[in-house]
Amino acid sequence: MDTFRDRPDKTALAPDAQAELSGVVPRCELNGMPADAEALRTPALLNYGHFTAMQVQGGCVRGLDLHLQRLDRATRELFGHPLDAATVQRYMQTIVGDERAPLSLRVNVFSRHLQRDRPAEPAQPDVLTSISAARIVDATPVRLKTFRYQRVLPHIKHVGTFEVFHHKRLAQLDGYDDALFVDASGAVSEASIWNIGFFDGERVIWPDAPMLTGIAMQLLQKGLSESGIETTTQHIALADIAAFRSAFLTNSSCAVLPIESIDGVRFAIDADLALMLEASYARNPWQPL
Repeated sequence: MDTFRDRPDKTALAPDAQAELSGVVPRCELNGMPADAEALRTPALLNYGHFTAMQVQGGCVRGLDLHLQRLDRATRELFGHPLDAATVQRYMQTIVGDERAPLSLRVNVFSRHLQRDRPAEPAQPDVLTSISAARIVDATPVRLKTFRYQRVLPHIKHVGTFEVFHHKRLAQLDGYDDALFVDASGAVSEASIWNIGFFDGERVIWPDAPMLTGIAMQLLQKGLSESGIETTTQHIALADIAAFRSAFLTNSSCAVLPIESIDGVRFAIDADLALMLEASYARNPWQPL
């Protein structure tokens, strides 16, 4: 097996190079105001919070309403406090401003009011928004290595990402591109920062397992339904994945990333499937910030 270093980099350009070419200056704001070192102290030292990430085109986002709903739900669960969608949207508008170049926008929620000794007490949330040049991902089919692992609170896109990236590192050290997680029952759940879907020649099948229901996954499900393409959710045992014709990853920075193989199981690289999925994703309108 060749090593990860022998394979093409999945990111076409390093972040600094992307920023230089796009003219976008990375920056962050706390509650709509420029963030200095003191403002960043809490999220830097207390790894407790959640976030959502999205791509912005011409001041618009696909699935903006879903991102805002995600942020409010997670804030209520982690901090016992609601998060006003209109306020968050105003923070997003402020940091994007008049920029019309493609951007990556991330919204982190934490709390400077959280009592470390009494985290069960409701805490008013803080919102950290940040922008950078749009992330460019090479759609070269990937090879995944499986691990028996499940994230804490898998339904939340939280900031506890140490083990996620550590498993991705282990996969790459073993010659693969990324990590795919399998739960205690032997069921496929999610990849490191991706949802996974399978195709049997007629239907798109999603795992029924503890995982994050990603925004891109939700948009694909909606677009597929509107296109008249059947989708379903079911328990997918790792031992049974060879029955599927094709497989793919999806997240908000790359709607469709074909999978070449999972461990020793290879899948068909289907250009027509990729086009169908991308067209279904594109059925979702851009929503203005």
